[in-house]
Parts: sequence; C-alpha cells; structure tokens
Amino acid sequence: MGRAHLTKQAGRTNGAAGAYDHVDFRVRDLKSVRAFYDSLMPALGFSKVHGDKTARTYAQASRHLPFLWLVQAVSSRPSLSRVAFAADSKNEVDRIARVVKRAGGHAIEGPHECRSYGLPYYAVFFEDPEGNRLEVCCRRSNARAKTQA
Repeated sequence: MGRAHLTKQAGRTNGAAGAYDHVDFRVRDLKSVRAFYDSLMPALGFSKVHGDKTARTYAQASRHLPFLWLVQAVSSRPSLSRVAFAADSKNEVDRIARVVKRAGGHAIEGPHECRSYGLPYYAVFFEDPEGNRLEVCCRRSNARAKTQA
C-alpha cells in the first residue's frame, strides 16, 4: 500500500526559499477532531504522532520534512483557506478519499478530474469535523497508467 506524501523538489534543500517547514492549523476542539486526523494523517505518510490535550503534531519519518501541527484555539473558526496534500497517483487519491469517508469527513467532493484547474489535476476535496477545508490531489499525467489498461 502506497501513501500520499510531501517530497523535496528537485534541486531544493531544506530551508530553501519557497519551501515551508510546517502548517500551524488551529481547531476549536482538539478532542473532537483528533480521531479524524489520527486516521487521515498516517494515511498521508505522517506516521509520527505526538501531542497532549491542546496540541498534536503529525510528522513524517524525517524531521527535515514538513509537518502538520494542530493547536486548540477555542475562539478559532473554520478556515476559508484549503490545505492540499500531494498524492503520487490517482489510486492514492481514491484510497485517501475512502479513509476520509470512514474517518467522518464532511462535504466530500470527488475524487474527480478538475478540468478547470488545468490537467492533469485529480483530487478529492473535503472538510474536517469542524469545517476546515482540505484536499488531496495528484497532478501527474501518467499516475494511473497501470489501472487503465
């Protein structure tokens, strides 16, 4: 089983201009979204999970790769921004869509080709239990060649 993940871009090193270190994501009630993210993030390759009652970190195998930090902020409201995670293939997008559905994701759209985004762009869009917007996408043209034969 593969997994969607963030990777270094060719020629970039950690700390290069344009690269980011982490996403600091605020939620009203960490307890209410914990099970959702505990299912989603490992499926995306963020297998190292640490935290307490007010914050939770989902990290990748290398400490030099980006991570997601959930922080409880009771006055927080769902974000109008969307965090998009990259997938290696359309099959990975499909697999993550099933994880999202089982984990209790809301407002699930897709997975489908997003023609207005410019092809190739295959994605599933969804919200966490508090209404924060997320996405998993694949922008590789040959990403499903094996299954379409």
